Amino acid sequence: MESNKINEKKIFILDTSVILHDHTSVNKFEENDVVIPITVLEELDNFKKGNETINFEAREFIRFLDKKSSEETLQDWVPINDNSSGLMKVMMFEKALGVDAEEVFGEEKADHKILNTALVVKAKHPGRKVVLITKDINLRLKAKSLGIKSEDYKNDKIDNVKFLNENIETVEGISSEDIDKMYSEGRLGFQEILNQEPLANQCFVLRNGSSSVLASYNKEEQVFERINKMSAYGITPRNAEQVFALNAILNPSIKLVALQGISGSGKTLLTLAGALEQRREYRQIYLARPIVPLSNKDIGFLPGDIKSKLNPYMEPLWDNLKLIQGQYENNESEYRAISQMVETEKLVIQPLAYIRGRSISNVFFIVDEAQNLTPLEMKTIITRAGENTKIVFTGDVNQIDTPYLDSQSNGLSFLIDKIKNHPMCSVITLEKGERSELANLANELM
Repeated sequence: MESNKINEKKIFILDTSVILHDHTSVNKFEENDVVIPITVLEELDNFKKGNETINFEAREFIRFLDKKSSEETLQDWVPINDNSSGLMKVMMFEKALGVDAEEVFGEEKADHKILNTALVVKAKHPGRKVVLITKDINLRLKAKSLGIKSEDYKNDKIDNVKFLNENIETVEGISSEDIDKMYSEGRLGFQEILNQEPLANQCFVLRNGSSSVLASYNKEEQVFERINKMSAYGITPRNAEQVFALNAILNPSIKLVALQGISGSGKTLLTLAGALEQRREYRQIYLARPIVPLSNKDIGFLPGDIKSKLNPYMEPLWDNLKLIQGQYENNESEYRAISQMVETEKLVIQPLAYIRGRSISNVFFIVDEAQNLTPLEMKTIITRAGENTKIVFTGDVNQIDTPYLDSQSNGLSFLIDKIKNHPMCSVITLEKGERSELANLANELM
């Protein structure tokens, strides 16, 4: 009977990409066993220095193993933690008998050594299911071509994908009396319209034939509140989605906003306009976006100081700022105000890599392209928020630029899933492109 229980337990082999994504991943496999190839430790050694999140993840996992090794040798199976019967070990490099990944793929590299480790584990435990866990799609394909079962790391993926793209609801058949009440009183109990309570700050189009009203749900008072179309620093919303977005950006009771939507839907423009409109309410406006280098070149390859290095990545933010400023003549106060804010660093570009350990108070913080953040990076940013700080994350969960994230595991999706029903937070999806007819055509056809 004991032998059957052992055979039912799976053996998961973790790739470096999983640990760099989540240093606690070894604890996420329930009662199953985990193998760490020695090649993974060699790779982690190359990542332990630096200020990026992956450097933090590498250091934390190395500390975890160091604590384990102070108790027992890691070449033997040791308990992963006190709450699980799962075991773990670090496996020295061995070449598999028969199939050799390095010979098959014609190259000596870390990935192929990890594949060989998986082949050895599979040969040593013929009665057990062996699975290589990696966020590297190509490594998964190579593993499967060698007959090794391989999966993505799934413990960080959200389940409710539908809400990411469908969080604005249209309710038909609202009575004309309720529509009139919304316009006259500005609020209406949800029980008069819906059988089930909506999520906090969820947005609705309440419709009766050709008559309609825009509303959001106030969870604390359990009422729909009418939303009026507003402008911010000369920018006026062009559709209902943008009205909802700007309302959340300008609402002082909402401290965290997630704007998700396609390119050209106005996410960044509305957020920046809303920040400028509220410039007197905050000490500074921070603009930031994750740096995803092109052609696999790190930011360190670029010449100049940190500001010069960042500028190529931050051009989209400056483009939106220039668009807002361009609405005014050079001698108008609004035009001069933007120039002065940049000169006096009231409005600044803030590198995300240097935010760990800081406390950011009285700041309107805009994080663009947030889908390229990991869940841990997202948490790191939000936990830096001090008193009177508002954070707006913008991005498109279907447009990921980093190789180990997808629409279900990126930081923006993770954030939306966690905050979707909190009274202090708002989630809005913008599906309509407003940049130009040509841009809309590209979104539709390509």
